Amino acid sequence: MVGASLCGDSTPVNTPDLLTTSQKIESLLVTHNHRGMATAGASLEPGYLLRAARLIQASAGRVYILTGFPVGDTFETDGPAGAMSLYRLCERLGSDPIILSDPAVTTALAAEFRCHTLTDTSAAGARQSATALFKQAPPALVISIERPGAAQDGRCYNMAGDTISAHSAYSEAYLELANCPTIAIGDGGNEIGMGNLMGALSHFDIHPAVSTCEELVVADVSNWAAYALCLITDWLNGARYCLADDVQADLEHLVSQGAVDGVTGHATATEDGFAEQSAQRLIHDIHTILAQDTVT
Repeated sequence: MVGASLCGDSTPVNTPDLLTTSQKIESLLVTHNHRGMATAGASLEPGYLLRAARLIQASAGRVYILTGFPVGDTFETDGPAGAMSLYRLCERLGSDPIILSDPAVTTALAAEFRCHTLTDTSAAGARQSATALFKQAPPALVISIERPGAAQDGRCYNMAGDTISAHSAYSEAYLELANCPTIAIGDGGNEIGMGNLMGALSHFDIHPAVSTCEELVVADVSNWAAYALCLITDWLNGARYCLADDVQADLEHLVSQGAVDGVTGHATATEDGFAEQSAQRLIHDIHTILAQDTVT
């Protein structure tokens, strides 16, 4: 995989309070709270970003990364860009990543990333496919980022309350049948894994997803949580990766393949309506936190 190189020194990190560092970044990820993720995420046990990073650190073997949220006949930039960063992180750590998604996403990524296309729109079909895939290559870790999750009625919905099940393969089985740790990332409550916050989400005007996971990470934009996971995992390993070098290029590549901003619907290299360069600013702020908390 061609990507930005490791930058800075690789001195092992020693910090007096990893939990505090994790909480600082968790708060940063939900600063805008425009979809209530700061409110709902308060129900999670603090340190979830650190715990998820530790799971990624410990995964030796196949890592399946689920992503892709449909917008009409195409897909949004939020999700796949984060999956691309997580894929590269797994490669840096020596694990074996595969991206799982709908045909539009896997077609867009297949030239540079190993992908597996999902086509089952029923729970039974997905269970059969997941069982076969896991038998062939058992997972060491499964990550879902910005992937539609079924509500209580078995259907998937977008934030406007529209049913999108016909445009998104059923995916819960890939977490439910995984005999390994699972991580989910979401930013609205209708994504796989958000059942961890069912109590808090019951007060939201959405159709919340009911599936659960071992560690849930929330953010104002799901991609941003993925970037944070990459940064903190590399930091724990005593390395600093120039993630910002990849981010804009990844978004531009996705748009060239038909992706759109999930909020505006426009073919722009942006995420959920936020201004261009928002992710780069966030990455800078995370680097600042990690640098301040490092003891040499």
